[in-house]
Order: sequence, then C-alpha cells, then structure tokens
Amino acid sequence: MPSVSMRHAVRAIILDEDDRILLCRFTIPDPAGTVVWAAPGGGIEPDETPLGALRREVREEVGLMIEADPPHVWHQEVVAPGHSPGYDGVINDYFLVRTELFEPRGELSDDQLAAEHISELKWWSLPDVSGYHGPDLLSPRDLAGLLRTLITSGTPTRPVPLGL
Repeated sequence: MPSVSMRHAVRAIILDEDDRILLCRFTIPDPAGTVVWAAPGGGIEPDETPLGALRREVREEVGLMIEADPPHVWHQEVVAPGHSPGYDGVINDYFLVRTELFEPRGELSDDQLAAEHISELKWWSLPDVSGYHGPDLLSPRDLAGLLRTLITSGTPTRPVPLGL
C-alpha cells in the first residue's frame, strides 16, 4: 500500500465571553475560487510542537497571544488528494481558546494575509453560523452543530473526531 502524505495543521476555536467564534475567510484559488470560513490556524513546521504552531499561527493571523495550554477539542482527518497542495490530505487538530472580545489584527500585513489566502476576519454568533445560507462554505461543514455542543456541553474529555 502506498504511503499517504498528510499535512498536519492546528486550528483555534476562539470564543469570546458571549460565545462568538472568530473565523477567517479563506479564498482558495483551486478549485476555482472556493471561499471557506474557518478557524484561524495552519500547518505545523518540522521544528514545532502542535501548541507552538497554534500560538504562532494565532499571533500572526489574528493578534491573540495564547498563554495557557488550551484543551484539544476536535480532531479531523481528510484524505483527499488536492485538498492541500502537495499532500494527500490534511489532519486538523482544533483547540479551544477562550478570550474577551478583541479587534483581530495579527502580525501579518494585508499582503502577507492575502498570500495566506485570508481576506477577512469576523466574529460570528451561533445564530449567525447556524442561519448562514450564503455562497461561502463553513468548515467543518457541521460547524453550527459542533459549536452548539461545545458551548452547551463544555470541553470534551477526548477530542471529538470530525468528518469534513
């Protein structure tokens, strides 16, 4: 059986005191202009731990400094060649970060954010997420249900496995 090359990434479920979630609008050139609202985060560099990568990505993209070790709440494996260029798929580990509402502005310039395919940062309430019917995608696909469970049931004892 051929070996599968997966991109390992971390994502932050950033919730404010009113349970709003901070999402990034990613415009992915291939397939043609796919637009996805997803949690901030990105790939783990070879010399990084997952939490080190999470701290770096969140600081760069949204400007939040993560001090404590946030709980690991979701785990997602997507085996789909082409989903992440150069890989056969992606493994996303999601961590819950609680914070007060802040104006997201990371260390990256607008041009650097654009190079990361990020075009917007926005706080969403649970009704905003569950009632969204626009042209963009939300990731993971069942973000509303997952978020509702996380808010009402609290941090899971083990990371919840996710689909797409």
